[in-house]
Amino acid sequence: MEEGAADLRQRKKQNCTESDKMAPEERNKENSKLGRSPKYMLIQRFAKLFFGCLAAVTSGMMYAVYLSTYHERKFWFSSRQELEREITFQGDSAIYYSFYKELLKAPSFERGVYELTHNNKTISLKTINAVQQMTLYPELIASVLYQASGSEEVIEPVYFYIGIVFGLQGIYVTALFVTSWVMSGTWLAGMLTVAWFIINRTDTTRIDYSIPSRENWALPYFACQVAALTGYLKKNLNCSAEKFCYLLVNASTYTFMMMWEYSHYLLFVQAVSLFLLDSFALAQTEKVHEVYRIYLFSVIMGYLLQFENSALLVSPLLSLVVALMLSKSLQMNIKKSTFASRLLKVMYIYLVLTVAVTLNFLLKMFIPHKENEHLLKFIEVKLGLNTTKNFTMNWLLCQESLQAPSQDFFLRLTQSSLLPFYILVLIICLFSVTQVIFRRFCGEPLKETVKLEDGRIGERPEIVYHVIHTILLGCLAMCLEGMKYLWTPYVCMLAAFGVCSPELWMTLFKWLRLKAVHPILLALILSMAVPTIIGFSLWKEFFPRIMTELTELQEFYDPDTVELMTWIKRQAPVAAVFAGSPQLMGVIKLCTGWMVSSLPLYNDDDLLKRNENIYQIYSKRSAEDIYKILTSYKANFLVIEDSICNEVGPVRGCRVKDLLDIANGHVVCEEGDNYAYSKYGRFCHEIKMNYSPYVNYFTRVYWNRSYFVYRINTVISFQS
Repeated sequence: MEEGAADLRQRKKQNCTESDKMAPEERNKENSKLGRSPKYMLIQRFAKLFFGCLAAVTSGMMYAVYLSTYHERKFWFSSRQELEREITFQGDSAIYYSFYKELLKAPSFERGVYELTHNNKTISLKTINAVQQMTLYPELIASVLYQASGSEEVIEPVYFYIGIVFGLQGIYVTALFVTSWVMSGTWLAGMLTVAWFIINRTDTTRIDYSIPSRENWALPYFACQVAALTGYLKKNLNCSAEKFCYLLVNASTYTFMMMWEYSHYLLFVQAVSLFLLDSFALAQTEKVHEVYRIYLFSVIMGYLLQFENSALLVSPLLSLVVALMLSKSLQMNIKKSTFASRLLKVMYIYLVLTVAVTLNFLLKMFIPHKENEHLLKFIEVKLGLNTTKNFTMNWLLCQESLQAPSQDFFLRLTQSSLLPFYILVLIICLFSVTQVIFRRFCGEPLKETVKLEDGRIGERPEIVYHVIHTILLGCLAMCLEGMKYLWTPYVCMLAAFGVCSPELWMTLFKWLRLKAVHPILLALILSMAVPTIIGFSLWKEFFPRIMTELTELQEFYDPDTVELMTWIKRQAPVAAVFAGSPQLMGVIKLCTGWMVSSLPLYNDDDLLKRNENIYQIYSKRSAEDIYKILTSYKANFLVIEDSICNEVGPVRGCRVKDLLDIANGHVVCEEGDNYAYSKYGRFCHEIKMNYSPYVNYFTRVYWNRSYFVYRINTVISFQS
């Protein structure tokens, strides 16, 4: 086994050395044929690399500036007071930013981290490790950078925070640019990728309305990893470039895993893509297994540094990687060209999947974990395998991001010409890959170097990887609209690569067997003409809209929420605990610092149960029941939102009060008709009437057009 591994490393070194030696010789031969000197070619390559890198960095910087300008125009951020700025962070975004504020207020960074890992000032009757539970590593990094760089006297904390996020989005765009450039060989593809990404911003990113969300911090690192992996998978790569790509894949994979709690699921999809690539022998096995080792290292390091996060140990990523490495070692121990080795090749995919599923089952059986069981139940209900009246489950099913994508999504992609070109590129690549797989089964080896005149784009491993990857992400996006933010950026990249790649056009012309025009010349012309035409049409149609967005002054102002937060800070006791909808509680925690009874988090079963119980204030329950629920969480004040109580949702049955009625059995469905029954009126309506028994338990202390605040009486007065 050790000798085989040593031979493998030796062959890898020899191949690397040979490619380094062969590449200059081949280039010198080509240059001599064309009558060009090596010095001229070196200058040409340097100029191409310099201007390409300049275009990539400029694109990223301009996108970051665009986001900053748009954000300022939308919220008038610079002219707002601190409270009004903080109100723009809604839901879970408010919680993330509130912990960033707490870190900056702490006497030292170490003390701030300790208070977050032993946090008992956020949720009543509950001590949480906020860093582990909410993946607060981005906030830890941002606070360290803010204090270490001496930015306290230069820039306000909120501007520093959102500036980092916008800067990461610039890196995201730059990474997509580089990926498309590496695949196509021209940075024109990168420019087109960026144009499509910005034009389809509604479907490529959630940065507009959820700046601190984990994916906005994590996905730029994943894009860097994909760019590095694209270069790493390329054939005939010189040793220096290969080592650089390998190190970048390593660093970005680990960072991505630390930034987002769901990162291992996305890496699992990527690992499946590489597994299929390797199974059909379309890539160098050694490189693919090096990436598997990177996954393994990242999972182990993530487990250790994320406070022994057992969810990583029972993740499908770890099970698949271990199964792949075990199957590989089994293959290496069996002599080649024997019946057993051929049988193992045929059964390879089945063997890997069987070992992975078995291993995952055993790990979940023996390792205590708190993996999100509600996610598994959600998948069951989503696929129609089960039905439920559970409030939390039905509420998740009603979320727009967890439903199938609407027709408007496909219409927007079509109007920007992205979807038609993506389908064209995907079909050509798929047919070419199918041809290559058929040749491999027939025993024909892959070419070491694929030339333009060959018309075999399906033999390039980095292209095959991206085709498989976008198909898998596309399948997920067709089921859940929220997955479109993972899929659409790579649709932009693949479509831009395709229309700018002479190899793709040459592959098409090989099938059509063009004779009237020289196919290579036509492929080169089309690879320049088509993206240029697309670029001009996009400029003419969408550039005025983008400029209008930047020049148009929008107004985001919520005076009722500002008044509520001001009242809480001035009138409520410091030790008070507030109860209400989780989304509002997140804003109250950020803007006032007061303790709350629930938070908009969906990765903790106890918090999910709390949210469901406190949402009962919008159900048809008695005043006594609601009082018992609220006092069980030591709540002192209750905030009722008129928008939820009188909600007129577009989809009947998905309003909070409808879901509560179904869960509580207050609605009976018979033959398509709904019959409501309860001996009590809806609590949020009845409490406003100020009659017994509601006034016995609750006393109204503040109200405006949107919010009604009630003090929960500690001494119950039974007055009629």
